[in-house]
Amino acid sequence: MSQVQYKIALCQLRVTTDKDGNIARARAAIHAAAAAGAKLVVLPEIWSCPYLMETLPSYAEDIDGGGSPSISMLSEVAASRKITIVGGSVPEKGSGSGQLFNTCCVIGPDGEIKAKHRKLHLFGIDIPGDITFRESDTLTAGQEPTVVDTDVGRIAVGICHDIRFPELAILYRSRGAHLICYPSAFNMSTGQLLWDLMQKSRAVDNQLFVATCSPARDPNSESEYMIWGHSSLIGPFGQVLAAAGHEEATVVGEIDLSLIGAVRESLPLEKQGRGDLYRLVDVQSESAAAGCVARGEANAAG
Repeated sequence: MSQVQYKIALCQLRVTTDKDGNIARARAAIHAAAAAGAKLVVLPEIWSCPYLMETLPSYAEDIDGGGSPSISMLSEVAASRKITIVGGSVPEKGSGSGQLFNTCCVIGPDGEIKAKHRKLHLFGIDIPGDITFRESDTLTAGQEPTVVDTDVGRIAVGICHDIRFPELAILYRSRGAHLICYPSAFNMSTGQLLWDLMQKSRAVDNQLFVATCSPARDPNSESEYMIWGHSSLIGPFGQVLAAAGHEEATVVGEIDLSLIGAVRESLPLEKQGRGDLYRLVDVQSESAAAGCVARGEANAAG
C-alpha cells in the first residue's frame, strides 16, 4: 500500500574515474539518506563513472546477466534499509547485442529490480563556439516508457533529455504516475537556460511531482562537458520543495500525495482539455488493446 506522505532523498554525488570509489560513495549516501528517514532515494544519471562517451563502454555493466556491481550494491542497500531506490543510471551492455544503453533500475525494499528504464531520447547538441555533443554515436535508445508501482506509490522514470519531451510526461500522468523521477546530467549551457524551467513545466502541466538528480559539478574537471548540478524536488504547483547547489550534497524533501488531488480539484485541467481538438495517443496501450480484440475475435471464431 502506498504512503500518502513520505520523504524522498536526492543524492547529488561527486563522480570520479574510480568506479569502486563511486560505488562506495553512493552506498554511504544512500545509507545516510535512509537514516534521515527517506523512503525513496534517487541517484544521478551516470553516477558510477564519468559522463564521457569515449570511456562509457569500458565502464558498462551486464545488468541482465548479473554482472553489475553498481546494481548489486543498490539491491543490497535497498533490502537492508527497506527502501525504494531509483538508481540513477549506469552504462548497460545489451546482453549479446553489443549495444550500449543508458539505464536506470528501480529497486524495491526486497532488493529486487522492479523496473528498468533505458533512456528514450538521446541528447545531441551543437552550439558553435560552446559545445558539441552527440549521445547517438555511442548509445542506443530505449523503447519502453517506464511506470512502476512501488511501496510509495506509482512512479515514472525518464533520464535527462527525456524531460525535454512533454508528450512522455503526459503519457506518464495518463498512466497514473504521481511522481516522475529524472536522473539527469545537464551541462552548464543547457542547465542555466533550461533546467529549472523544464522541471517546473513538467510538474505544472501534469499536476504531479517531479524529482531530478544530477551528479555534482567538478570545477577542476578537464572535460568539455561540465555538469550543472542543482538536483531538485518540484511540487504540482511548480513550488521548489528541495534543492541542491552544484556541490556534492544530499537533499531531503517530502512528498504529500494529497496535494495532487487538491491541485487537480482546484484546477481541473483534465476536464478542461479539448479532446475534440487534440488528444494523447498512447501507442503501446492502443497496440495492446488491438491485440486483445484480435485474440478475442480469433477465440470467438474458433
